[in-house]
Amino acid sequence: MLRTIFSLSAIFLNLFLVSCAVNPVTGESEFSLLSRQDEISIGNQQYGPSQQSQGGEYRTYPELSAYVNQVGQRLAAVGRRDYDLPYEFVVLNNSVPNAWALPGGKIAINRGLLLELNNEAELAAVLGHEVVHAAARHGTAAMARGSLLQGVLTVGAIASQDSAYSDYIVGAGQLGAQLISQRYGRDAERESDTFGIRYMLEAGYDPQAAVSLQETFVRLSEGRESGWIDGLFASHPPSQERVANNQALVNELMPLIQGRDLELGEARYQQAIAGIKADQEAYQLFAEAERAIADDDLEIAMLNLDEAISMVPNEARFSGLKADILLYQKRYRKAITIYDEAIDKDNSYFDYYLGRGVAYARLGNQRLAQVDLERSVDLLPTATAMNELGKISLNNNDRAIAKQYFQAAAGGGGVAGNEAALAFTRLDVADSQALMFRLRHIPCKMVEY
Repeated sequence: MLRTIFSLSAIFLNLFLVSCAVNPVTGESEFSLLSRQDEISIGNQQYGPSQQSQGGEYRTYPELSAYVNQVGQRLAAVGRRDYDLPYEFVVLNNSVPNAWALPGGKIAINRGLLLELNNEAELAAVLGHEVVHAAARHGTAAMARGSLLQGVLTVGAIASQDSAYSDYIVGAGQLGAQLISQRYGRDAERESDTFGIRYMLEAGYDPQAAVSLQETFVRLSEGRESGWIDGLFASHPPSQERVANNQALVNELMPLIQGRDLELGEARYQQAIAGIKADQEAYQLFAEAERAIADDDLEIAMLNLDEAISMVPNEARFSGLKADILLYQKRYRKAITIYDEAIDKDNSYFDYYLGRGVAYARLGNQRLAQVDLERSVDLLPTATAMNELGKISLNNNDRAIAKQYFQAAAGGGGVAGNEAALAFTRLDVADSQALMFRLRHIPCKMVEY
């Protein structure tokens, strides 16, 4: 069962106990509402759902994630001297170039961004930047400004309700989405650039790579490729000013740089990403299939996916999207077979269980549907899964649980959310009318004094 962030009472306690803190990186005093343990709790609770919502962990080449984690831990070892956090690094199966950090040191980088980097030092510049965001508590500061903290309090309030299903809530996954898409202020970006470069240098990387990285970002942002604008640049906007500031800092650090055998690691990096570079044509076919689906050209989408699968047979996402099409076409048994193949390749991504659960439900197999849908919700609560679980509960004459599922799904919006909201309203009205009927027909007895 999905666990919620922390109890409402614990949050309110911290509102009183934690107000003034020292930025661990800069040493400056700042206002804070969350403790270190709160940050770690938020990161632990949101890391999984945030990964799921961004494509899930990239598993086609497990050695790539191991490599990125190794580089990240070199930077984290420096960051821990400022602020000791349980840093983790993961590669996500997402073509949009992006990287993000959650409070508590939980960091992710997309497969798409790795393809745009030239060497290990540039990777270190990206990861070092995110390590500073975590170590300097930038995400926590954003929460303290109000809107994100309100989201935490809302989740805590819902979680504190006395219900066995109170933590199966769509809203619990929404906080992570807010955290990873937030746009940091200029001061926070400047701090992460500045101290990220210092972390790089202390870890043994050539800090000039932080300059070349920003130059690449500026060039790509000027091309206005939509994937970039939607990804990294939305939360970490590049500019020529940042290039100049990074170069000025590298020049300032030159006495510490000269004479040292600092690493760029180009050959090592290119070897690490050789697999995803070789698979680019298959992922391009996958992207074309997604566009064909948007244009309702399912035949072309299927052809592209079949070709992509033949090129990279162990990529679960290709099979998963093919199964989604079959589900849409109401070819439920065939969809289940393809979802099985996707799960055999990657048993940790919510979408395959969600799709297979819906297919089982349409075939009338409520038992297997419920198992898959609950597994999907464990990984990422969605309105679709909640709505389907509500229907199953209603079919089992468990109106109370059905109402809880429908109410949770209603918070997600969209078609499933709207359908769930209507179902909840109907049940609630019927229950209210039944209660009023019972109250009206309770026999009244005269009491003599």
